Amino acid sequence: MNFQDLHELLRLELQRRIDQGVLTGTKLAQQAGFQQAHISNFLNKKRSLSLEGLDRVLAAQNLTVDQLLPFDLNAASALNAGSAAVTGDPMEMIPVVSSSAAMDAAFATAASIIETIQVSASRLEGNRSRPLVKQSHWQRFLAIRADAQQAAAMEPMLGAGTIAVLDRHYNSLAPYRSHQPTLYAVRCGAALLLRFVDFDEGRLILRPYSRAFPVQLIAMGPEETPADYIVGRVCILLSEL
Repeated sequence: MNFQDLHELLRLELQRRIDQGVLTGTKLAQQAGFQQAHISNFLNKKRSLSLEGLDRVLAAQNLTVDQLLPFDLNAASALNAGSAAVTGDPMEMIPVVSSSAAMDAAFATAASIIETIQVSASRLEGNRSRPLVKQSHWQRFLAIRADAQQAAAMEPMLGAGTIAVLDRHYNSLAPYRSHQPTLYAVRCGAALLLRFVDFDEGRLILRPYSRAFPVQLIAMGPEETPADYIVGRVCILLSEL
């Protein structure tokens, strides 16, 4: 992750707070000691903040860099069983399946498993759950390998071939961490998309990380809820180095 990535994560978090009504551009400008126009241009992607300006905004909102990171990118160590053996942390086998199986299969069958990965048990046990009732008995942790189309909208945070471990017992839009955007696997027609998600006026708002991709909207039926579309929370990302 580089400075520009961090810059965009901060902008997304500030925009989320403004959308929730807990912050305004005017208040942020006053807190950080900027002209309102300067903050407005930053929030609207018309200009960037300097490193000093980034620090000022973080301090004004009591944010730290680690609070902005939306997921775990501890790639190599998570795939290395030997390192876990040294610490005595037991390993869990997570099946990697297709997107369709992740969306619709209650359990991974032998025929649906493409490969398996090892993840330390401690990285799974602490995950909080908010399951959709009809999925509460489903196998909780499955993984998918992101294809080029899934990854493109989230570049550079997510590359093609990255393995995303899904917690299918977290189908709620309640933020998993109060100061971090939550990355979800979302059902969109026959496709499974990895996106940040908001909800407004009966529509799911799927937000990419890449500026080259547009925001997508999903109109929900009168009897539907966001949980009907959220396959799960992305709790771990594993990139092969």
